[in-house]
Amino acid sequence: MTTGSCLCGAVRFAIDIELRPAVACHCSQCRKQSGHFWVSTEVERDRLTIEGEDQLTWYRASAKVRRGFCKVCGSFLFWEPLRGKRVAVAMGALDSPTETQLAQHIFTADKGDYYEIHDGLPQNRQ
Repeated sequence: MTTGSCLCGAVRFAIDIELRPAVACHCSQCRKQSGHFWVSTEVERDRLTIEGEDQLTWYRASAKVRRGFCKVCGSFLFWEPLRGKRVAVAMGALDSPTETQLAQHIFTADKGDYYEIHDGLPQNRQ
């Protein structure tokens, strides 16, 4: 069981399966919402239990996805397709140990011009 929470603790969650390898998203939306690039792991929605869901706000970021954050402290916690059975969970919100690793970078064509990626992991430009 992996657990996590927002910064203030108003939203807590638990994941009851082994975590998939993490993905770093460098798209402009993730960078703007998180303040840098955003790293997440994807889980089936029915394997995610959320406590304090009344403190969770969803922002419809596009016609296809919404982004969940704590309405008290603003922590960006979830990215969820409107159609689908999986949700991306912020790695930074998870309690340690996560027992997973970063596997790849996505949307690197959109990354900020103020940093380089030199970790040797696969990079998907889209």
